[in-house]
Amino acid sequence: MNIEQIWSAYQSKLKGYLHNNIANPDDVDDLLQDILIKTHHKLPTLNDESKIKSWLFQIARNTIIDFYRRQQVEREHQDSQENSLWNEEQEQEQEQGIIQQLSECMSPFINALPEAEALLLTAIEINGMSQKDYAEQTGIKYSTLKSQVQKSRKSLHQLFNACCTFSVDSQGNLMDYQPKVHRPYCKCS
Repeated sequence: MNIEQIWSAYQSKLKGYLHNNIANPDDVDDLLQDILIKTHHKLPTLNDESKIKSWLFQIARNTIIDFYRRQQVEREHQDSQENSLWNEEQEQEQEQGIIQQLSECMSPFINALPEAEALLLTAIEINGMSQKDYAEQTGIKYSTLKSQVQKSRKSLHQLFNACCTFSVDSQGNLMDYQPKVHRPYCKCS
């Protein structure tokens, strides 16, 4: 038997079988095409032509199983992507909220610094401008700016230490604080 004879004899029965197992008619047509291709490729492996019908329907069953497995994997993948996107959005919102809170907390300290240091730290630390961009914008050499940033951060650190005593863990994470003296920029007391 050749592929044309087999397909002529069994195509409508296979299509009916697919319609009983697959809801979408477009999917039925696609799967019927898959079965034709598999039949064409595997026909030389068929040893007993008297078993052609059961052999074809076994190909059809396996094709249906593969179809539903692919759909399940695609659904799981889509669900995980949706969850991932939702989690990323939630994390970004939380991060933006924390950044906003920290900038509100840090602003009084930064504003207590000399004006040049306050502008520099506001642009870089609060607004997120890169040091290179800030150097280009202000016409300062990048290497000079880097040392100015370090100096300004040390000044800011001194203001923090003048306001409160901080307890940190071995990784440098803040564990607790105790107010020292009341300063206009110190809101922790």
